[in-house]
Amino acid sequence: MKKFFLLFLALGAVAFAGESMIKAYSVVAAGVGLGLAALGGAIGMGHTTAATIAGTARNPGLGAKLMTTMFIALAMIEAQVIYTLVIALIALYANPFIG
Repeated sequence: MKKFFLLFLALGAVAFAGESMIKAYSVVAAGVGLGLAALGGAIGMGHTTAATIAGTARNPGLGAKLMTTMFIALAMIEAQVIYTLVIALIALYANPFIG
């Protein structure tokens, strides 16, 4: 409970923070956001690849079709990570929170 209080206190400080504090929080948020997006993307890609390998092992005749579907799924997963990168770059260079 004490950790949540400190977290809310730190986030509440943003309301009264100057421009340099908002920039610092933006850098931290961009780093954490990209880290979580990369972690989620890596886990998703691992599950997709493992399922494709298992499907090909069960039915080798569908290997080409499964591989095509896997590459489409990997592109969709990677697109979400790239969207997070774009949002992080906006937060860093065109920060909407700075007046």
